[in-house]
Amino acid sequence: MSEPVIAQKEPYEVDVEEGQEYWWCACGRSKDQPFCDGSHKGTGLSPRQYLASRSRTVYFCGCKQTGNPVMCDGSHDRL
Repeated sequence: MSEPVIAQKEPYEVDVEEGQEYWWCACGRSKDQPFCDGSHKGTGLSPRQYLASRSRTVYFCGCKQTGNPVMCDGSHDRL
């Protein structure tokens, strides 16, 4: 299994809509960050689903090192 690539050392601020499904890129290779574009194929890594329980702004992890996938937990501060 490959290690994820650090896409950026800060979170992605995204306005999500209640009831919408989002697929967070776990490998860091997607050109559509923070979302999956299929670039993980062959890496052993898979995207993670996020289902918005309400409309709001959330912060998706950009460094791919979070201990709380898919959300930023500040892990980028230690890189």
